[in-house]
Amino acid sequence: MEFGWSADEKAHRQRIRDLLAETLPEDWEARSTHGPGSDFQTDFAMRFCPMLAERGLLVPNWPSAHGGEDAPVWQQFILGEEMWAAGEPRGAQYMNVNWIGPALMKFGSPDQMNRYLPPIREGRAVWCQGFSEPSAGSDLAALRTQAVPVEGGYSVTGAKVWTSYAGRADNCFLLARVPAGGGGPVGKAAIVILLVDMASPGIQVKQIPALIGEGDIHELFFDDVFVPAANRLGAEGQAWDIISYALQNERTGIARYEFSRRMLDRAVERLKAEGRWYDPIVRDRAARALMLCEAARMLVYRVVDAKAHEQPADAYPSVARWAVVQADNGVNDFLLEFLPEGLIGTDPVQVAHHQRAIAAGIASGAAEIQLNAIARRWLALPGEPKPGEQRR
Repeated sequence: MEFGWSADEKAHRQRIRDLLAETLPEDWEARSTHGPGSDFQTDFAMRFCPMLAERGLLVPNWPSAHGGEDAPVWQQFILGEEMWAAGEPRGAQYMNVNWIGPALMKFGSPDQMNRYLPPIREGRAVWCQGFSEPSAGSDLAALRTQAVPVEGGYSVTGAKVWTSYAGRADNCFLLARVPAGGGGPVGKAAIVILLVDMASPGIQVKQIPALIGEGDIHELFFDDVFVPAANRLGAEGQAWDIISYALQNERTGIARYEFSRRMLDRAVERLKAEGRWYDPIVRDRAARALMLCEAARMLVYRVVDAKAHEQPADAYPSVARWAVVQADNGVNDFLLEFLPEGLIGTDPVQVAHHQRAIAAGIASGAAEIQLNAIARRWLALPGEPKPGEQRR
């Protein structure tokens, strides 16, 4: 892997930084602690993302057939690094670039692509994802929301939880299960993906108060919600392949390591200014936190490099995801040990980092789910025994 950036990549990064310097309000640091799902940040994102689009910075890596510039996938990750380090001014729209748009391009029908892709590439779309459930958590295979086939589509009934941005979303990328019966599919094969209009009758959204930011997470309730068959993404029985593809992109699409690294650099400068950097214990802890950040970065870059070379999916996204969680928590622990006063209002960026570190091990699939995937796919450890079998 080439660890340096090309001249074009450096110029692309600088264009993004120039736009941030030009558009972010003076009080952005204080206001961004409200969270990407807050009304303030969502409203700002609806103005900011079209600016990115107009300058060719939002989805340049998309194929030209879908309004992109056929740019290397690295440009998407440069964008992600700069956005996350700045407090994610794209708000909820980071999901569009990371995995919703790519999933639609790979598996969507022509009508779906014509309907959903233009608002995404123009920076006008807000989506939420209906994955986790009260009784299933991150175990998507155990979801219970029902999609009962009816004339012309499906009737959806069930509940989702921890759903980010649902209060302002236009559409929901929903996972549901077709009831078994009559020799129909069961297990993962019975899951369907539905692109649900959030204005549909029968949908109730309830905001969940949370430490991680205003408006970031919600409960969703579906009561006999009709979804047209034309809004099913892929075929019945194909959903798990689509989910796997989407999660490969989602789990490494948030550049948390970049925010943590910049937060660590900020802390070191403050400790130097206060005359505390001479302490060898402080330096040792800082070096450990830096090591975690750079290890996470390199593992994520390994995933991006494989994607750039169109290599098949492997266990690296889960390994990288776990490393990113460790980096977030490592820097947060360092800050709590040596600069705890930042959490009582003296540094709003530290408050924002602390909030996001709390969520790091839950968002995009709980850290325990990643460890299970690593055990199975990387270490080739045995899974749970089948009924009647004994563990060896």
